[in-house]
Amino acid sequence: MFVVRTLGLFVLTALAEIVGCYLPFRWLRRGAPIWVLLPAVLSLALFAWLLSLHPAASGRVYAAYGGVYICVALGWLSTVDRVPLSRFDILGGAVALLGMGIIVWGGWRASS
Repeated sequence: MFVVRTLGLFVLTALAEIVGCYLPFRWLRRGAPIWVLLPAVLSLALFAWLLSLHPAASGRVYAAYGGVYICVALGWLSTVDRVPLSRFDILGGAVALLGMGIIVWGGWRASS
């Protein structure tokens, strides 16, 4: 259950970070109204708060989060930006998740 909860927290954290960066991009580059900066600030504040809920503030946790972030960002690219994922996108996401798994597995073994 701990792993599922942590993975869910990683996904929520990634979404908050992506939304917090995507909205200013829309305002700066795509002509979105300035009011989109308010939800962007709120999303980045949520991102910072969610980071504080992670099991430990360590390089290993952030490295694992990075793997999840890459996959969430690819999902965003596909669903929000409507850019079809290439086989290289999918392979890269799989490699990132594999790397995350190695880091997490190695961390559990090192702390036992």
